[in-house]
Amino acid sequence: MSHDHDTAHPHPHPHPHDVPAWKHDGVRVVPCNQLDGNVPSTPGMDRKAAINFARVGASKLWAGTVTIHPDAKTGAHHHGPLESVIYVVKGRARMRWGDHLEFTAEAGPGDFIYVPPFVPHQEINASPTEVLECVLCRSDGQAVAVNLDIEPVEKPEQVLWVDPTHPTGAV
Repeated sequence: MSHDHDTAHPHPHPHPHDVPAWKHDGVRVVPCNQLDGNVPSTPGMDRKAAINFARVGASKLWAGTVTIHPDAKTGAHHHGPLESVIYVVKGRARMRWGDHLEFTAEAGPGDFIYVPPFVPHQEINASPTEVLECVLCRSDGQAVAVNLDIEPVEKPEQVLWVDPTHPTGAV
């Protein structure tokens, strides 16, 4: 006999095995003062995980914050099949992309940046004096960063860009 409700044996009350444990497996709030800073980082950059498998059980995305000190620049790279969204909270971000990083765009507070799969790009803090604060979301938690042999238009500084797919910094 199944445990499903039927007309022969109605059960007016739910059974624990019939109901998901929404209290523990439902919506999660991760307060800003409880982000996980115990992740690889590099001088001049600070990354903190908010949403990932370890924190909340997320299996198809990663989200967190990235703080980039002035003049931080990456080398040319792409993230394979992953899609990325960067939301600028504070500061000025410059993105370069293309086969020779020939295209450029800047974004400021409130702007969103979308990076499609396999697009060669370079991330840059466009300010020499102001910190760049962003929220970063990726379409998968796996670390995919493919460094490309393209001469960056803007030479990387000693400080590297660190995020979920560049845990040791992109160069």
